[in-house]
Amino acid sequence: MRSTFKQLYYINRAKVKADGTTAVLCRITIDGKNSVITTGVYCKPEDFNAKKGEVKDGKANGTLLKFRERIGQTYGQILKEQGVISAELLKSTLTGVNAVPVTLLLTGTEELERLEKRSVEIKSRSTYRQSVIFQECLRQYLLTLGKEDIVFSEISEQFGLSYKVFLLKDMGCSTDKMNKCLCWLNRLVYIAVDREIIRSNPLEDVAYEKKNPPRLLHISRGELKLMMETPMEDPMLELARRMFIFSSLTGLAYVDIYRLYPHHIGKTANNRIYIREKRGKTNVEAFIPLHPIAERILLLYNTTDDTKPVFPLPIRDILWHEIHAIGNALEFKENLSHHQARHTFGTLLLSAGISIESIAKMMGHTNIATTQVYAKVTDQKISDDMDKLMEKRKTMNTNAIK
Repeated sequence: MRSTFKQLYYINRAKVKADGTTAVLCRITIDGKNSVITTGVYCKPEDFNAKKGEVKDGKANGTLLKFRERIGQTYGQILKEQGVISAELLKSTLTGVNAVPVTLLLTGTEELERLEKRSVEIKSRSTYRQSVIFQECLRQYLLTLGKEDIVFSEISEQFGLSYKVFLLKDMGCSTDKMNKCLCWLNRLVYIAVDREIIRSNPLEDVAYEKKNPPRLLHISRGELKLMMETPMEDPMLELARRMFIFSSLTGLAYVDIYRLYPHHIGKTANNRIYIREKRGKTNVEAFIPLHPIAERILLLYNTTDDTKPVFPLPIRDILWHEIHAIGNALEFKENLSHHQARHTFGTLLLSAGISIESIAKMMGHTNIATTQVYAKVTDQKISDDMDKLMEKRKTMNTNAIK
């Protein structure tokens, strides 16, 4: 579908230079949206013919004519190559300044650069690392099509459907990974929509697959007790052990422990120590009264100098190997990772009968649904809830008879 396209030449009479001239500007309008670009031509306000978009000087008019023709030619070229065009895209192409990428992988590379900078700010590289994998899956798919990249205008619903088949059959991806790869693809396409490179997302009807119930790995109460009873001789291993235990008793993710400072620590009226900190991932505040064991770990480190973090931690990638080694040393069935500590916290609290609302507040979740995913509902908990419901109904029926 061809766009509506207009050029309007005008001057800003309120902005006149010291020599008495002002710039001739061009407003490009495409599909009702406009962008302004300077022509490089200057004239005195009285020498400009607003109706014709011309100036009195013949040489300057020749420059304007060439400029008008260049805009028209560039417009036609972009429309031919990409099928769609916007005022901002036309301006970027004409000026060559801050030109936005119009192909899928280039946009992905740009987004990865943004995520890498963000990972430094929040001191967590997990999202960036996963996105690198999703970008590589896209690149591999394009290679099967004989392409090194693809312009957004060539992406169709069939492109998305074929990509799903490629991920599941050729790459052997799980449903969860396939959905995440598709999510990355949609993310890049929506960036193109926001930049008006394409009008809409052609993949909107490409459905995600129904995910299997999440396998939330956590350690048992017995395994946590074993870890507590097994100090490590190596200083780095011992630090990793303490941090896993601390996370299991506070629900704090590694990035939040890494960014924990003395000013996040407080005391209640009855002298109970607590932590109040905004989560790095969601910026939602978590409020956690400390378990006595977590309190003892905390007091081994910096709780007074607010110019330094509480714990002397390396980046997570370094400590990951130590935590993995601890799991092997203790002969745990599953490979141990730091995030299992957070799952363990939610599971233990729910099993102990703590309300979902309280758990959500302590874990810094934005909604109860997230907490229900994190915390594994045990058979005992379900049984207890049913007993409470039956007792409540029994009381109601008794009162109704009276």
